[in-house]
Amino acid sequence: MTPITTLLTHPGSAHKDEFLACSVLLALHPVPVIRREPTPDDLADPAIAVVDVGHRHEPELNNFDHHQLPKDHPPTCSLSLVLQHLGLYDDARQFCDWLEAAEWFDCRGPLATAKWIGVTPAALARLTSPIDVTLLRRFALAPRLEPGQPLWEMMRMIGEDLIEYVRSLRARLDFIGQHAQIWELELAGQPGKILFLPRTDPLPDDPSMGLDRFIELRGLADEIVGTVSPHRRSTGYGLSRHRDSARLDFTRIADQPEVHFAHARGFVAKTSATDLGRLKALLVLAGGAAPSTPGVTPTPTR
Repeated sequence: MTPITTLLTHPGSAHKDEFLACSVLLALHPVPVIRREPTPDDLADPAIAVVDVGHRHEPELNNFDHHQLPKDHPPTCSLSLVLQHLGLYDDARQFCDWLEAAEWFDCRGPLATAKWIGVTPAALARLTSPIDVTLLRRFALAPRLEPGQPLWEMMRMIGEDLIEYVRSLRARLDFIGQHAQIWELELAGQPGKILFLPRTDPLPDDPSMGLDRFIELRGLADEIVGTVSPHRRSTGYGLSRHRDSARLDFTRIADQPEVHFAHARGFVAKTSATDLGRLKALLVLAGGAAPSTPGVTPTPTR
């Protein structure tokens, strides 16, 4: 990306798309943000990133506006264009469930967005947060934001966290794909699939992070009933339902000697067991059958 010295976006009311687009750019280019209409010179200068205004999408000149797109164009906002330019858009659409809704809201408005989601406009309004209201209101009131100002610093942190989330989750999903196994067990006389993630050295900071997303992206959401992943505060494992599957109830193993925690609602348990046969036996017990060694060889997911 061409070095940027200034971010320029429109004056007046502020919206989530240009706020987030500027936030992402600030994470990479910690420069002032100016809110005014662009001049032809601004649009011609790649050192000035023009966001959500100017009626031009010219990534080579760092111009990221979507308002000139035809009305039947798929919902695309200024954040979409910035993420596309940074090579993050495809992953962001997969990992950030809110992104497509934000595109719809900005391009189609609240009524069409509510209909697309399948809720009433009143239900959509109930999701509005005072965090959104205050950040956008304060952004709208500021003709210029500089490094060191609270809102500028907050925007940069939001952009940094968004970029880090997308990049780290992609790396995490690749890691899970390299190490995860699918166990097929008999649970109360019926086959059930469990996703197992073994301990590695080094162990990720949050071993269970990304498991649900991995299952969804692999098209296994309707098959996996539970997950087993390393417990980050011990040498054992955490056992969890997937999608709160009623086929597993971990209160059934609360009295097992290696189980040091089983939630009263039965959706999660912690065990010091590390032997794969014993972990499978605990899952079979949680599935409602008598303890036994399942005897099914794990199959790599890759």
